[in-house]
Amino acid sequence: MVTEPFTAFRIHRDDGRITAALEQLKIDDLTPGDAVVAVEYSSINYKDALAATGKGSILRRFPLVGGIDLAGEIVESSDPEWPAGTPVIVCGAGLSETRDGGFAEYARVASDALVLVPRGLEARSAMAIGTAGFTAALAIDRLEHNGQRPDLGPVAVTGASGGVGSMAVDMLASRGYEVVAVTGKREAADYLRALGASAIVERTELATSTKPLESARFGGAIDSLGGEALATLLKSTRPHGNVASIGLAASPELNTTVLPFILRGVNLLGINSVDLSQAVRQTLWDRLAGDLKPKQLARIASREISLDDLPTHFADYIDARVTGRTIVAIGARDRYAPG
Repeated sequence: MVTEPFTAFRIHRDDGRITAALEQLKIDDLTPGDAVVAVEYSSINYKDALAATGKGSILRRFPLVGGIDLAGEIVESSDPEWPAGTPVIVCGAGLSETRDGGFAEYARVASDALVLVPRGLEARSAMAIGTAGFTAALAIDRLEHNGQRPDLGPVAVTGASGGVGSMAVDMLASRGYEVVAVTGKREAADYLRALGASAIVERTELATSTKPLESARFGGAIDSLGGEALATLLKSTRPHGNVASIGLAASPELNTTVLPFILRGVNLLGINSVDLSQAVRQTLWDRLAGDLKPKQLARIASREISLDDLPTHFADYIDARVTGRTIVAIGARDRYAPG
């Protein structure tokens, strides 16, 4: 059993003010669950930065351990289907929203949130992918289920230099799509071409549309911005193309007309990576170890930090100074001794 205190990054709200810091906790301080996981790796997502800084209303209860991702090994379990020693992934599933998350040496989670680490991945590579890669994979799965094909034309990816965008560019290019990377970072052009983007478009080009329809230049899109960018993508998508909406980094608003839908048959697909069944999660993670595994994973997830370093890195995400992914090395399994 885990009896000793361990380190966790915990988020509090005091008189409406968000504070967060590394603390010493015990297992009984964590939200209930069927399994205790010795966390080996986690990662930083934009959502984590919003939660830790109070820039977004992510947590629904306080205090909570931050971190929407974790990968590690089960060390205690009351569910016989998930015995101790099983390597697992947990992404989303209420972590750092209603449940204590992955920025800790140990996590206590519900067994129905667990996913088996598939062959072809291990804890570190799983967290190099993380929720960002999982979301990109879910978007591509939904697009293709809805008929998206490379011959329908180029697929635009907004926020292309971020975690989800980088993964989407890599995966789409690997599947034969012509990828148009939309970014506000000119300095990221070489990086995005290395991931497989065939063209780079300035983000400002998607914020100037005034017509109800624009020339149909894209076969489809994966959008993390919302607002004017999403509206322009819908107006600029070719007949029967699909646009996957995965985020609201620019705005939660969407001001458009029904014309793209009724004159071109464009489809707007909402992507929610949090509320999915265990079976769907496992299927997608199996694909992320197979046909959807990013080819440029080492290039995308080029930064690794320790849990101790974590508090100093959130501001870079809020200020859009980050390209690709950041892995958080935690390594609790190294200090666990079965009791």
